[in-house]
Formats: sequence, C-alpha cells, structure tokens
Amino acid sequence: MTTIRPATAADAAAICAIWNPIIRDTVITFNPAERDTAEIAQMIATRQAGPGAFVVAEDAGNLLGFASYAQFRGGLGYARCMEHTINLSPAARGRGLGAKLMAVIEDHARAAGHHIMVAAITGSNDGSVRFHRAHGYVHVGTMPQVGWKFGRYHDLVLMQKTL
Repeated sequence: MTTIRPATAADAAAICAIWNPIIRDTVITFNPAERDTAEIAQMIATRQAGPGAFVVAEDAGNLLGFASYAQFRGGLGYARCMEHTINLSPAARGRGLGAKLMAVIEDHARAAGHHIMVAAITGSNDGSVRFHRAHGYVHVGTMPQVGWKFGRYHDLVLMQKTL
C-alpha cells in the first residue's frame, strides 16, 4: 500500500537515487549538477520550515517518488506564490501517483494560505504539460531558449493554478 508522508533527512539518499538520473540524463531540469544527500537533507528541512513542504510516497519501505514546493521568487510580494517539483521513480510512473502527490502539496499550500502554484516545465516535456493541464494548470507563458543543457538551448513553459 502506498503512503504519502512528510520527508525526513533519512529519505535523502533515496530521493537522490530518483532525482540524480533525471538530472544526469534528461532535460527535465536544466541544472547539470547532481544532488547529494546533505543538500537534499537541507532542502527538506528548509521547505518543511516553510513556506513550503516536502513529501514522499513509499510502498513497503521503498521510496517511489517525492513532491515539494517553495516560494516562487524571493520577497514579500511573492509570499503567496509557490512553485512545485514532482519526481517519480521509473517504476512508479503512469500509475496515478504523480496526481496523488500533486493533490497533497496543493492541499498543503492551500491550507497554508497560498494563492498560486506554478509549474516551470521544459518546453519539450509534453507529458508534463498534459499532466498539469489535466490538473487545472493553465499555460501563462513560454520563455524561449532560457535553459542550456546537452549542448543546446531549451524553452521553459510556465503554467499556474489558482489554489
């Protein structure tokens, strides 16, 4: 049975095991630097302290995916606008787990009084655009060629949802 719970520092290695292949092998994120457990543990602590959250999905002790959110940009003017990340292990994709993680972080953000959730998606990631559209996100802009990875430029699609 899959459970979703707040992440802890003890989850950092399993989160790295999911996230680092995505960083290393895809353009889902433009950042080429793989994460280490200390960095992830700090990210968990920072987001849990707010504004934000960091949750994991697990089944029988195996981490299947994670979701987190934090303030979209710094400063008080953006205090109610959040941006999220959802990543799943390859075996967990296509089973509805991403939707469950999304619902948990959106509910958390809504309960915390946040107003907007942003998704920043690589332009070529049609699956993520479809996923977000199916969950009520609307396209608000495309930033052409702002990302650089694997020797070429990539667009960034911005979508948002009013919570």
